[in-house]
Amino acid sequence: MDGWYVDDRCTNCDVARQFAPGLIDEADGKSRILRPPADEAENRRLHAAVFACPTRSIRPVTGRADQSLDPFPLALDDGVLICGHNSPHTAGANSYLLRRPSGTSMMIDTPRWSRTLADRYTARGRVTDVLLTHRDHAAHGRRYADHFGARLWIHEGDLDAAPGADRVIRGLDPLEIAEGVTVHPLPGHTRGSVLYLADDRYCFTGDSFYWSRTTGDLEVAESVTWYSIEELAASLARTAGRLRFEWVLPGHGDRRRLPADEMARRLHGLTERTRQLRPRPIDFTAVRW
Repeated sequence: MDGWYVDDRCTNCDVARQFAPGLIDEADGKSRILRPPADEAENRRLHAAVFACPTRSIRPVTGRADQSLDPFPLALDDGVLICGHNSPHTAGANSYLLRRPSGTSMMIDTPRWSRTLADRYTARGRVTDVLLTHRDHAAHGRRYADHFGARLWIHEGDLDAAPGADRVIRGLDPLEIAEGVTVHPLPGHTRGSVLYLADDRYCFTGDSFYWSRTTGDLEVAESVTWYSIEELAASLARTAGRLRFEWVLPGHGDRRRLPADEMARRLHGLTERTRQLRPRPIDFTAVRW
């Protein structure tokens, strides 16, 4: 489309469509360019998609994208940034930097590994902890933690994916891991899935639930639940009443900010809907982005 194309490596992970709605959509199980950007703001959104895409599939026909338009890490609000540069080794998952009052940061899940990127992230504040939500997103955790001199966290249920973790979360009880930051074990998507709740404002959900543009609501990826949809339902029933947040910040699926009371209402609804679900075969094509 007028100088831009999506190559055949696209895995339909939805990342590009999150950053450039209206410019990129889905057709036949792939992303496609709808139209060229109309102004500078749209051009920047398109380049955010370019530099987030895990397969680097969004490309200008003239060659390499303009590196000066790489926006990452990109502030979502004053307390959290999205890292971009999603990794094919984490199935293209989003990762985040959580800023703390001390001026330090915590990284939730990881982008693709690059020393240059790592230095770019620490320029926003020393990273003290790398918080993994589950095994699927563990690929670069140790490397980033070592570069930062940070602690690497994972739940015992997924410890074999990060056997060198510095901190192992155990059991099902919530645990305060830093001032204002609590981990909630949420087995379901995997045995060791967790979410991280920060400041009663940010909920980093990994792959446990996400915001769906298709349904306009919180959803679980019931067709990509590796461990147990029944366990996920039980986890939500046990945990939902303990959570208060405005931002849902998942690994896969879209982000959304709503008033805390509205988010609580929707989470209660998701808990009830998930209770009705039963196991089904893994099917990536059935995810309702």
